[in-house]
Amino acid sequence: MDSLPERIASGRGPLSVVRFLGLVLLGAIVGAVAALLAVAFVSAVLALNDLLLISPRSRMMFDHPGLLLAATIAVPALGGLVVGLLHLRIPERRPHTPADVIAAVQTRHGRLPARAGGLSALTALVSLGSGASVGQYGPLVHLGATLGSQVARLLRLGRSDDNITIACGVAAAIATAFNAPLAGIVFAHEVVLRHYALRAFAPVAAAALVGYVIATNVLDRGALFHVADTAVPLPWEFVAFLAIGGLGALVAGAYMHTILGVTRLAGSLPIAAPLRPALAGALLGLTALWIPDILGMGQETLRFATIAGAFGSAELLLVLVLKIAATGLCLGMGFSGGVFSPALVIGTLFGALCGSLVGQLSGAPQETFVFYAVCGMVAVTSPVIGAPLTSLLIVFELTGSYALTTAALASVTLASPIAAQLFGRSLFDIQLERRGLDLSAGRGRAVLRTTPVADYLSEDCVTLHPQTPVAEAVTTLCRARHGEGYLVDDQGRYRGCVSLADLEAARESASGPARVGEVATLARPVVQPDTSLWDAMAKLQDVTGEALPVVDPAAEDAFRGVVFESSITRAYLAHGDEMRREEHGTG
Repeated sequence: MDSLPERIASGRGPLSVVRFLGLVLLGAIVGAVAALLAVAFVSAVLALNDLLLISPRSRMMFDHPGLLLAATIAVPALGGLVVGLLHLRIPERRPHTPADVIAAVQTRHGRLPARAGGLSALTALVSLGSGASVGQYGPLVHLGATLGSQVARLLRLGRSDDNITIACGVAAAIATAFNAPLAGIVFAHEVVLRHYALRAFAPVAAAALVGYVIATNVLDRGALFHVADTAVPLPWEFVAFLAIGGLGALVAGAYMHTILGVTRLAGSLPIAAPLRPALAGALLGLTALWIPDILGMGQETLRFATIAGAFGSAELLLVLVLKIAATGLCLGMGFSGGVFSPALVIGTLFGALCGSLVGQLSGAPQETFVFYAVCGMVAVTSPVIGAPLTSLLIVFELTGSYALTTAALASVTLASPIAAQLFGRSLFDIQLERRGLDLSAGRGRAVLRTTPVADYLSEDCVTLHPQTPVAEAVTTLCRARHGEGYLVDDQGRYRGCVSLADLEAARESASGPARVGEVATLARPVVQPDTSLWDAMAKLQDVTGEALPVVDPAAEDAFRGVVFESSITRAYLAHGDEMRREEHGTG
């Protein structure tokens, strides 16, 4: 049995228990503040929707048709203009999203900037308040994550604890927004942390529970959708639910690629970036004159879509197509907001359309219509956010129906795998891949691909001028106990690498070269200061030597030093050990 000092040294013992309990308490505090911020954000969005004639209730009660038509176009357009101008104050000139949270955690570069986070939340508030077809959950997730990161920075916590406090903010935001603490816990682990660390579970659970308590007592909102006592589906209907899952993956792919396609198109438009959201807002408003269901988050549309007969099949198809287009237009042209809420609406419309068609063709009972709507919802949402378990738990916690959750499970069974094979794990991962961060091979490679070799640069090497005599070079290398030297000219430029063995052979040859520059250089690949450790490891596969030369092309191929093979190997092992300690609760 280990002694007390040994247990403390290994991360176990009374002191570690105290630190762990402190982290749980910190998680609860972060959860409380994140929940209150979520409540304030949602309340502000709803107030703006009522004030600016975006919500269905305010539009029905407004008795000036001409002004209502003008507001329908002007409000989104002016909101887009404000959003575009605010984005100029963010360094990346774009809003930060859950993709940035995932990148910060997965690369262990964890600190989320407060300024960019605050401005992103503000632009999301303006976007949602002015009726843009975007979601609220993405901004809430990023806001909670930014809060967690700032708390970790204030308390000077390590990167492992930083990741945990970020996850706490995320879990609280989801738990508050959906009144679903289990979904908040799983979302934080499934999407952000991407591992189930024992050390992270309790703080994240505490944050989600506090968020749920605050949501149920402070945020007095109706449920996302209402489900009365439902009949049990017929056995053959589960085949339909599976089919909805497969087709839902295609709808999710269309939704994601509409957003990505409009984003690419927007970059080529001959219009200033701050004006693009305004143009999108004006186009959205014009379309909403005929189909107002595409305005805003669309929660009323979602609720009606779960009711049999509320929409005809043609209406469902029309609103479905326009909602995909509207969300792609708004997000692609620069509005700030999430993809989760629109995916819920799009998926529910798709499921309701399937239910309507199945009912017309087979005479299935209307009592099971809501099953089709919910199956469509999870079939589209799960691939978009890359969180099948979270999607199922949201259904279960919102409805309390085991039968409905089982039906949703049938759809998720096909939706997530098919979408992952055809499109990628989630929209967030696709966005990160296009920014140069590929998470498809796991967290370990992501960390190595974001760590530059400059962090492991060494000047403990032998540099030789090309005019150095061979005999002198041999002596220099032997005294330094190095097996190779690097040729550097008078301007400090790299000219190649020579081995001690080749120099010895040249010295012993009667007719051999007299100068180092005349000796054949090694076929040695070079790296740049910003080359990643992962890419450097790939280059080492074809090298038999002790190091890779580091050359800076920005300074006319100036020689900066070397990165030793042993340094790259130690860095790889150190990163792996650090992640294992974190994931197994000992870091």
